[in-house]
Amino acid sequence: MPMQDLLQKLKEQEEKARLGEGQKAIDKQHAEGRLTARERVALFFDKGTFVEMDMFAQHGCHDFGMEKRRPYGDGVVTGYGKVNGRTVYVYAQDFTVLGGTVGTNHAEKICNIMRMAARACAPVVGLVDSGGGRIQEGTGTYSFIFSENILLSGVVPQISAIMGNCAGGGVYSPALTDFIFMVDGTSQMFITGPAVLKQVTNEEISMQDLGGARPHSTVSGVCDFVAKTDEECLNLIKKLLTYLPDSYRDKPKRIDTGDDPGRTDDSLIEVVPDNPRGAYDMHQIITRVVDKDTFFEVKPAFAKSMITGFARLNGYSVGIVANNPMSYAGSLDCDASDKAGRFYRTCDCFNIPIITFVDVPGYLPGVKEEHKGIIRHGAKMLYGYREATVPKIVCVIRKAYGGAQVAMGTKSMGADIMFAWPTAEVAIMGADGAVPLLYKKELDEAPDKEAREAVRKQKIDEYKNTFNTPYYAASRQLIDVIIRPQETRPYLIGALDLLKDKVEEFPGRKHGNIPL
Repeated sequence: MPMQDLLQKLKEQEEKARLGEGQKAIDKQHAEGRLTARERVALFFDKGTFVEMDMFAQHGCHDFGMEKRRPYGDGVVTGYGKVNGRTVYVYAQDFTVLGGTVGTNHAEKICNIMRMAARACAPVVGLVDSGGGRIQEGTGTYSFIFSENILLSGVVPQISAIMGNCAGGGVYSPALTDFIFMVDGTSQMFITGPAVLKQVTNEEISMQDLGGARPHSTVSGVCDFVAKTDEECLNLIKKLLTYLPDSYRDKPKRIDTGDDPGRTDDSLIEVVPDNPRGAYDMHQIITRVVDKDTFFEVKPAFAKSMITGFARLNGYSVGIVANNPMSYAGSLDCDASDKAGRFYRTCDCFNIPIITFVDVPGYLPGVKEEHKGIIRHGAKMLYGYREATVPKIVCVIRKAYGGAQVAMGTKSMGADIMFAWPTAEVAIMGADGAVPLLYKKELDEAPDKEAREAVRKQKIDEYKNTFNTPYYAASRQLIDVIIRPQETRPYLIGALDLLKDKVEEFPGRKHGNIPL
């Protein structure tokens, strides 16, 4: 056959593959407010750089009438290209073709792209939009993907975007990746759907209320980022990638933000209230210290007493972990501990320095938290911090009490440098809690209630002025440098520069046993 005829046939087959199961299916996808897999891929990659792999793959099932329905691609678009000039691998499930269901060849296409990403040391992004496992092809298809997710964990960044349905066993592939994005109103994740729940438990709930972006970003903590549209979701993924390296072998690329590394900010002096019980928003400190407009918060609506996110300091990517006194006074509960512990480990996987801003009065007290397992959850945070070998810098803003202080970073837990504002209070507990224990005899010997109260106030003042000061902590070498609030930024940047070549190695072992 002449070359021109062969080329014409190739063009026709490519057009057939791109059309999937027809325009009707594409129109239905659009009517539901969702882009098609190919439209998402086209928006995600730099123009003209995407190379599609396995375009002509077809399922091999010959039962249940499936032999008559064998569209090209088998319900998933896979390939690689450039995103802002960087190589990224992608798989995008195509709901317009076989409902994006996962069969053997569909799974193999995804696994192949993940293996390629591992060999090339480049991030892999999954755009999930699937009706679930393909019943006609039996069980086990998802297990191949799970296996690759696990083998790839900590090797290259894995990012999942739920851009439609993700149900049953299929939810565990995104759950095994580093970050999950969802689109509000059009995406959902659940193991058991509303119809089965009603049948089995008699509970009635909508798909969005059960597994939409809102419950997963506020209650379960499964979702890291929420977008309003498919387009915004893809742009947010691109933004996240700028803070991450290509693999564990690299460091994130420096991006010149134009912000003066020596910049100071006198407004920081006014952020912390004079009243030690007064609340303030820790975001005010973070956003004024880091490079302007670079703070990118992770899980912003989940466990609000804990702030996690990426930012830049002098153009370099850093991970921020901070208590927020606006919620539970900044206390650590089970969810906050999980949130921070996971983020510590993610930063450490990809060579991103960790900076903690501390204002923590302790672990959140209560029967509910104890029975929920605050001991176990809090231990995850401790483990994640000590295990990390990246540069670790601590800035104590106000309260740093007890075991919760340790979870936010201390010298004994491997912090490289400890800074503190003059407002810092570093102690086992606050004066109000410590005085009744330390001065019980003096309080009991008071002749009446009025005298007892006078003794209590006197001892509280003594405790605050003697032990609850950054100077006492510095005298015990718990704090390295007491800094002026307005100079926080240049101090942090200087510390990062000092630690840029840090190397820390642990004794040989197979792996530690994190208290999951």
